[in-house]
Amino acid sequence: MSATEKPHASTGPLPRAVADAYVDELIALDPITGTYLGVAESNSRLPDTSPEGQEALARLARATLTRLDEAERRPGADSEAERRCGRLLRERLTAQLAVHEAEEGLRAVGNLDTMPHQIREIFTVSPMETEADWAAIAERLRAVPKAFEGYRASLELGLERKLFGPPRPTATFIGQLTEWAGETGDHPSGGGWFDDFAAAGPGALRSDLDTAARAATASVVALRDWMRDVYAPAIEGAPDIVGRERYARLSRACNGTDLDLDEAYAYGWSEFHRLLAEMRTEAERILPGAATPWVALAHLDEHGTHIEGVEEVRVWLQELMDEAIDALDGTHFELAERVRKVESHIAPPGGAAAPYYTGPSEDFSRPGRTWLPTMGETRFPVYDLVSTWYHEGVPGHHLQLAQWAHVAENLSRFQATVGIVSANAEGWALYAERLMDELGFLTDPERRIGYLDAQMMRALRVIVDIGMHLELEIPADSPFHPGERWTPDLAQEFYDAHCSRTTEYVTSEMTRYLTIPGQAIGYKLGERAWLLGRENARRRHGAAFDAKAWHMAALSQGSLGLDDLVEELSAL
Repeated sequence: MSATEKPHASTGPLPRAVADAYVDELIALDPITGTYLGVAESNSRLPDTSPEGQEALARLARATLTRLDEAERRPGADSEAERRCGRLLRERLTAQLAVHEAEEGLRAVGNLDTMPHQIREIFTVSPMETEADWAAIAERLRAVPKAFEGYRASLELGLERKLFGPPRPTATFIGQLTEWAGETGDHPSGGGWFDDFAAAGPGALRSDLDTAARAATASVVALRDWMRDVYAPAIEGAPDIVGRERYARLSRACNGTDLDLDEAYAYGWSEFHRLLAEMRTEAERILPGAATPWVALAHLDEHGTHIEGVEEVRVWLQELMDEAIDALDGTHFELAERVRKVESHIAPPGGAAAPYYTGPSEDFSRPGRTWLPTMGETRFPVYDLVSTWYHEGVPGHHLQLAQWAHVAENLSRFQATVGIVSANAEGWALYAERLMDELGFLTDPERRIGYLDAQMMRALRVIVDIGMHLELEIPADSPFHPGERWTPDLAQEFYDAHCSRTTEYVTSEMTRYLTIPGQAIGYKLGERAWLLGRENARRRHGAAFDAKAWHMAALSQGSLGLDDLVEELSAL
């Protein structure tokens, strides 16, 4: 029986059918998810972002858990496929409910992944090929003001209940809204971001699109003004950090496990020292006598290999991914033709500084896409791009998430899509960077030190994200302020001193960690889980271990939390 077939009435649905029914009901409440999955009926709508909308999602989660309790008692529920899906569904919904019941949604403010960010981003992946597509976009644009009002209502309720968002991310978000409103003077339409977006639509819908876009931009201005004049003053003096209890709850939602946070913090430091030694070796190859690896990286910023031009870098990144697919397919992976397609894009302005990936629609009519924020730059050092695009594109996020979509019929829809666990996906993508180093793709000194710098950035995330939110002590063997306790200011200073990124980028990153506590640590901790699972499988099989077969089996399991990932990978 496939995951979507209805079981005999006498037995009732098994866990995979319960999970698929949850996805159907979720899409009805959250059309943003529907658009990402390629559901055409979702493309003209936006979700209810008010407190009532948040509670509707919680009711769905509670009802699904009740149905799952019943499903797991039925004959056949103990099969490997049903068991794995049921565990994931229970873990994800339980973690989401814990966050909801702590009313975190009433203070969700930051520089990325908040509801306003999701609303803006969904337009960039909406279908735009036909006049009907643009008619749906016009209707969705008309829904923006109500969605922004619902988000404001959630924050207003948070203020009433003394649930305050973090001040630093709030200030950044106000600046982003100002850019979206078109008040920075960088918008071709003379209006805001939504006006620029609508300007690409067909002439037959020009009036509808322009009117809807203007209303959307006006709602951006209204939200910005309220955030600036009411919200920011109300939360002045509130902490940016969340403390151990909130951090543990939010970390569970991102990582799919209850972490030993002190052990994870110590692991971050061990990786810092290991990577620093390797970086010093590579720095000597680039600039003999360099005082630190970051002096060598600064030398590359000035004298290293660069790509000149925004369109030129987009094309170059596309070629890099295409070359990786050709080199890896048939040797280290077995890729379906539709998985081989991935597109390189330039990210729209007004977002965070980090590159990102959006997965394909379920039917692959929209391919997977990587996105490069240029932050106004037109000259791009190669050392800073190669490893990152192995992470975002191939063999990183694209191969995993596109493979899930490709084998979705063998999973549940939930496992292949909305059940994603951040640490699993980010851990695979960081493992993918390391794999390319293992396979000899990073022997060039510039590219290899760039890879190590990217790895170091992920180790720094573990240290500062846990350290500042829990106000932990800096260890005695640290080269930076040993014996002191972390603050956001110290965390930024430390990060800036041990990272090649610009101060603007580092500031954006630090704001991100204050926005989504516990998410950034999943890269390194997820990579550790993937490496341990591979090593356990290699030991089990001995000389018969087939890395290509293991990779494809691992990529075809669907989503798993870190609680289950090592166990499942080890058994392959």
